[in-house]
Amino acid sequence: MKVGEAARRAGVTIRALRYYEKLGLVTPRRSRNDYREYEPLDVALIREIKGLMDLGFTAADTKPFLECLLAGNARADVCPESLAAYRRAIDDLSARIDQLGERRETLRACLEAAIGMVPDSRSDAGSPWSLELAWDGEEGEGWRWPLAGRRMPPLVLQSSSGEAVHLNDRASGRTVVYLYPLTGSPVFDLPKGWEQIPGARGCTAEACNFRDHHQDLLEAGARRVFGLSSQSAAYQREVVGRLRLPFAMLSDEELSLAEAMGLPTFDAEGRRFYRRITLVLRAGVVEHAFFPVDAPERHAAEVLAWLTANPER
Repeated sequence: MKVGEAARRAGVTIRALRYYEKLGLVTPRRSRNDYREYEPLDVALIREIKGLMDLGFTAADTKPFLECLLAGNARADVCPESLAAYRRAIDDLSARIDQLGERRETLRACLEAAIGMVPDSRSDAGSPWSLELAWDGEEGEGWRWPLAGRRMPPLVLQSSSGEAVHLNDRASGRTVVYLYPLTGSPVFDLPKGWEQIPGARGCTAEACNFRDHHQDLLEAGARRVFGLSSQSAAYQREVVGRLRLPFAMLSDEELSLAEAMGLPTFDAEGRRFYRRITLVLRAGVVEHAFFPVDAPERHAAEVLAWLTANPER
């Protein structure tokens, strides 16, 4: 069968199928005319990859299961290597559940503390989280608010490296955190109309720009650099590996940071995404904020210029 039929039967996009082939997970035979010809086993492999990725596995993590099928087994998860992969995934989920529980309790404590600091429930005047948002132009061009000087909320965010990251850490030096909507994936299609949403495009280019300037940023005084979006930790791990990023990506699926600090977001296909904004933190306090970010493909150089002009004292 041809590529379109194989993708249809497996329930994936042609783009995803091509990506699996590029990774060497699926290798269809070639016809005399050099067309790809897919067998039922290829379709089974593709279905297995999709099913595992839906469960949070990365494409690379599916290899033990595929090898189990290729060995002639009726199921992909009856081999010792597959069972070991299941156990690793369960351990990872257990750790994430514990971290989410800690985050929930932290948020609850933040809420209770904030309620106690608001003198009038109809107004948060006097609260340290007051935003005083001001409109200064068309949407996407001019939201401005006093972020500098505000302490980061005590949230625990999951890192692509498996580390639990506290952005309010008082012991940390300068930290650069660039927030972005969504990095494209060879497997998942972008939301409909994504290209037409102001500020949505350019996330991969921005990540690559931070990758290329990473060492420069460290030499200019940044102790840590993170990317942050609402994608899952598994999604972020795939991005780090595919783009060869030398820094970790943070996952904030519930947009907890946006809720705590009133950061700008937008909706697409019923989902919320971060607007592009970069924070320079020092000892857990916002030292500088870049917003809006008009040229994501050059933004790391802009951050580098600011760090160079404002050395840490």
